[in-house]
Amino acid sequence: MQIETETVEQVTKRLRRAEGQIRGVIAMLEAGRDCAEVVTQLAAVSKALDRAGFTVIASGLEQCVASEDAAERATSVAKMEKLFLSLA
Repeated sequence: MQIETETVEQVTKRLRRAEGQIRGVIAMLEAGRDCAEVVTQLAAVSKALDRAGFTVIASGLEQCVASEDAAERATSVAKMEKLFLSLA
């Protein structure tokens, strides 16, 4: 099952922002910034990555529901549920 183009664009944009945030966290650590500030930024990066993962999973679930074959749909939904739980 492939990810829809619109979802790929959306997730890629979110991951590029997270990439910038990670570079910022590294710079903060190297500059000796306050621990609370660093942790706040790490939490923001973590949330951005989680949202990217959930967006991909939601897209996959939409495709599973649209699947016409019941057995294929059940297998795909089970796989997506397992992936969802790996992010939770």
